[in-house]
Amino acid sequence: MSMNRLQGKVAIVTGSGQGIGRAIARVFAAEGAKVVIATRTPAHGEATLKLIKDAGHEAAHFTADIGDARQAAGVVDRTVNHYGRIDILVHNAGSFLGGPVAEYSEEDLETVLSVNLKACFRLSKACIPHMRRQGGGRLLFTSSVTGPRVAMPGTSYYAASKGGINAFIRTAAIELARDAITVNGVEPGYIKTPAMDLLADEAGQAQMAKYVPMGCLGDPDDVAFAMLYLASDEARYVTGQTIVVDGGSTLPESPAFLEGVEGMKELKGS
Repeated sequence: MSMNRLQGKVAIVTGSGQGIGRAIARVFAAEGAKVVIATRTPAHGEATLKLIKDAGHEAAHFTADIGDARQAAGVVDRTVNHYGRIDILVHNAGSFLGGPVAEYSEEDLETVLSVNLKACFRLSKACIPHMRRQGGGRLLFTSSVTGPRVAMPGTSYYAASKGGINAFIRTAAIELARDAITVNGVEPGYIKTPAMDLLADEAGQAQMAKYVPMGCLGDPDDVAFAMLYLASDEARYVTGQTIVVDGGSTLPESPAFLEGVEGMKELKGS
């Protein structure tokens, strides 16, 4: 149920044509924000725009490749020209290109770093002057448990970019704290999105869910509501932090603790 946590705020959400980004855009709009949907694929962005408008909320759609420096900065300029301000940035767009380290591709590496990590700098630099004039703002980023906390073969480009995002969050938070601009992020685990469908089929996803303590994959809304908290006034004293949304998947030291392996003894205090 909406509590209008973001009433009167203007928010950019990159990569909001589907999956987690679409969920963030819809939740923010339902909470009163005017949402700018920034996507590379026009059809996806228009689909999100229609969902928000059909629900009676306010949004605009700008097509842009966030991996391009000029287009990234241009999204902020267009937002300010359209709505007159920018209160919240959510950089959620991501590239999942990858491969073995021994066979790395310079082109793919540059794409992943440009979209995932370099865009943090480009978008933030464009937003900061407007937020300073307004007396504050929110810079939010979709990171991942992959990289900062766990590793997966073939994802070194992606993992490195997400580890970089966490480092960016902490440093930018220190620099911008006195401007009342908070910098935070969310680290999703296994979330049921179109990207997850590319990683594994239904049977594969069911197998993955067995290793999540909560027994299921997450929903994009689970990430969106964490972002909502960080975007709201309720998080005004939170900065330089990330929230893990993974159903507990990074908690077990070994899958054995979830499978009830025969022969393992329960540890008890003396």
